[in-house]
Amino acid sequence: MDHPPQPSSAVVVPNHLVWAILTTLFCCLPLGIVSIVYAAQVDGRRAAGDLAGAYEASRKAGGWALASALAMPVLLLLWFGLFGGIAALSALSDL
Repeated sequence: MDHPPQPSSAVVVPNHLVWAILTTLFCCLPLGIVSIVYAAQVDGRRAAGDLAGAYEASRKAGGWALASALAMPVLLLLWFGLFGGIAALSALSDL
């Protein structure tokens, strides 16, 4: 028995919008904004019938949100490493 193809409106493509907004607010602002832009494109492309474009925008939104989430610990490590190193050198110069 052959099933008719589903209309594109029945296909669910995750847009990662909540994750994009949260990483923008709490992690890295510039990378999170890029994620929000791609997340906003997902539903419009899906509604227009461009499923390949919707999946591509979804993949990019998730990737940029992940990059934003990973940037925060990296930046914190650099921050503490830089200023911790400066503080250690300052303490050594007082000896």
